[in-house]
Amino acid sequence: MFEKHVRRDQWDHWESRVEANTHRILRLLDQHGVKATFFLLGWIGERYPQLVRDIHACGHEIGSHGYWHRLIYQQTPAEFRADLRRSREVLEDTIGQRVTAHRAASFSITEKSLWALEILVEEGFLVDSSIFPIRHDRYGIPGAEPRLHCLTTAAGPLWEFPPSVARFAGLNVPVSGGGYFRLYPLRLTLRLLRRINRRERQPFVFYLHPWEVDPGQPRMHAASRTSRFRHYVNLGRNERKLDRLLRRFRFGRLCDVVPPPPSSTPAGHAARQLAVPVDRLL
Repeated sequence: MFEKHVRRDQWDHWESRVEANTHRILRLLDQHGVKATFFLLGWIGERYPQLVRDIHACGHEIGSHGYWHRLIYQQTPAEFRADLRRSREVLEDTIGQRVTAHRAASFSITEKSLWALEILVEEGFLVDSSIFPIRHDRYGIPGAEPRLHCLTTAAGPLWEFPPSVARFAGLNVPVSGGGYFRLYPLRLTLRLLRRINRRERQPFVFYLHPWEVDPGQPRMHAASRTSRFRHYVNLGRNERKLDRLLRRFRFGRLCDVVPPPPSSTPAGHAARQLAVPVDRLL
């Protein structure tokens, strides 16, 4: 949301809070016995390799969030492939293990960038969690399949585990975490997530970013009012809400829910996925 105001070549000039914030989340997950999937930027992995190793040593899955947090639909296929490879190589060299899960920056696999799915398969990825089945000004494919499903590409199959939505009044209501979790009353979030589990008998995806447990982070006053609202709303309450959420559901890593390699549509999986995209954040 702040790309216009902080250029990528300036990231190193800002105070980094990602290590402390990520360790806050790691401690909270450990308290609840939860293992998660962490989607990390290659930029983070390159500068904070010990953080990547700490996450991996705690038993969490490491996935790719790209290298530069660039929107896919603003890249060419060649640029996306190069960014994806750079991220994966950094992360795999750090943990000594294959990285097969991907989440696009800002859910930027849209109708304009579906070509990215074939590249993911060609590059050895088995699962993606980037296609948000909602209408939004920055991302989303409103008619996309909302459940865990296997896609067919020219390069082969790929599991897609979309950010979760609950069907309400004929609309897909986003209930996956992030800003929606900060904005909604906790009671509403719990109600909608239970609906996915109990009525639809489906697992759900829940995600958050390390900066979302950091109410003391600097304010970007030059950003638009909309961007500032989306980024800062209810930061002070979020860690307590997350603690309460973790008490009410059983969560698992993406690799615990999706059977590799993708070959058939799964049924009856009881685990939920907790995804933590680790971006370059102030």
